[in-house]
Amino acid sequence: MVSVTIRALHPDEAHLLQRATVENFNWSSERFTTSEVMASPAMVYYTEFIPTRGDFGYLALIEDEPVGVVWAQFLPQSRPGWGFVDASTPELSLWVEESSRRQGIGRALIWALQHEARRRDLPGLSISVEAGNPARDLYLSEGFSDVEGKEADGVMLWRTS
Repeated sequence: MVSVTIRALHPDEAHLLQRATVENFNWSSERFTTSEVMASPAMVYYTEFIPTRGDFGYLALIEDEPVGVVWAQFLPQSRPGWGFVDASTPELSLWVEESSRRQGIGRALIWALQHEARRRDLPGLSISVEAGNPARDLYLSEGFSDVEGKEADGVMLWRTS
């Protein structure tokens, strides 16, 4: 079995979020280039990691190589992400390198984020998952549920209590 290290995401590692975001948007097929994501006001938000506004995240490493990342962002109501619920609930993004999927890495990253959300006494975590994305099953198994009235947008919420 491969040994995976989970540790806090550092601000100088935010460049990993660009790759993660592009691959997340292309989960089903090659739909967007890096340039398109970075030029889109609705997509570029997800490449940001700003701890001073409260953002937090974790990195999964195998032999010092990043294989997954999860991050929670406090996007303001004036520029909400697709999974926006309210200003006190950060929206999470999760990415695991394709060759490292189905090994529990995504679940371990979610657990780390959930633990930190509880430690910070946050109300929960939100996410937007496109219809048909198999990651939806992972979120359901970790206590996320559809947000009433936002089901068509794939918005899911996990509550700390």
